[in-house]
Amino acid sequence: MLLNRKHYSKDKIVQLVIKIVPILLFILLWQVVSSNEIINSKLFPPPTEVLDALLFWIKSGVFWVDVNASIWRMLAGFLIGSLLGILAGMLTGRFRKINFTIVPLIQIFRPLPPVAIIPLVIVWLGIYDPAKIFSISFAVFFPVWINAHLGANSIPKNYLRSAGLLTTSKLHIFYAVLFPAALPSVIAGLRTAIPIAFVMVYVSEIAGASAGLGYRISISHLAYRIDIMMAALFVLALAGALTDLLFTFLVRIVFPWIKFL
Repeated sequence: MLLNRKHYSKDKIVQLVIKIVPILLFILLWQVVSSNEIINSKLFPPPTEVLDALLFWIKSGVFWVDVNASIWRMLAGFLIGSLLGILAGMLTGRFRKINFTIVPLIQIFRPLPPVAIIPLVIVWLGIYDPAKIFSISFAVFFPVWINAHLGANSIPKNYLRSAGLLTTSKLHIFYAVLFPAALPSVIAGLRTAIPIAFVMVYVSEIAGASAGLGYRISISHLAYRIDIMMAALFVLALAGALTDLLFTFLVRIVFPWIKFL
C-alpha cells in the first residue's frame, strides 16, 4: 500500500513537471529574444519588464479594482447565460412543439457574432454593468444551449419509458433521468462557454468602462504602455485558466464519473 502511494505521488510529480517545463521554456525563449533585441523590446518587452509593470500595477491599488470588476461581470454574465442556455436546451431537446417553435428563432441569432451586438446593447442599456453582463450572457447562452439540447435529445427513449413505469411525475423524471443523462453534454457546454465569457469581458470593457482588465488594456494601448498591456493580458489569461481549473476541480468532486481532458 505504501509503495503504491509513493508510485502515485511520483507519477503526479512527473505530470506536473511535464506541464510546467513547456511554460518555463516559453518564458526563457521570450526573455532571450526580447533582451537581445532580436525583436524590438519596446514593442515586445521581456518578461522581467512585464513583471515590473505588473508589480507597479498591484502597488498602485488599481489592480484589484480592475480584477474585481472583470470577475464580477464575467460571473454574472456566465451564470445568467448558462442557466438560460441549460433551461432552453433541455426544453428544446425533449419537447417537440417547443423545439419547432423556438429553435428556428435561436438559430437566427446563433451565427451572429456577440461582438457585433455591443454597439446596439450600449444604445439600449448604456455603458454600465447591465450592458456588459447582457453581452456576456448573450455569448454564453448559445454554446450552453446547443450542448444541453444535444444532450437532452440523445437520451434513449427506453430510459424514459422505464422511468414512466416507475413514476408519473414529469418533474421527478426530469431531475432523476433527463438531467443526469444530459449532464456530460451540459458540462461540456459550460466549459466551452468559460473562455467565451472572458473574451466578452475584454470586448465589453473596451467601450465605456472605468475599470476592468479590458479597460486597462485599452488605456494602456492609448498610452503606449506595452508592458502594462501584456501584464493585463497575462492576468486575463491566468484568470481564465484558473476559472477553468476550478470548474473542472468542482465537477470532478461533485460528478466524479465525468471525464475531462
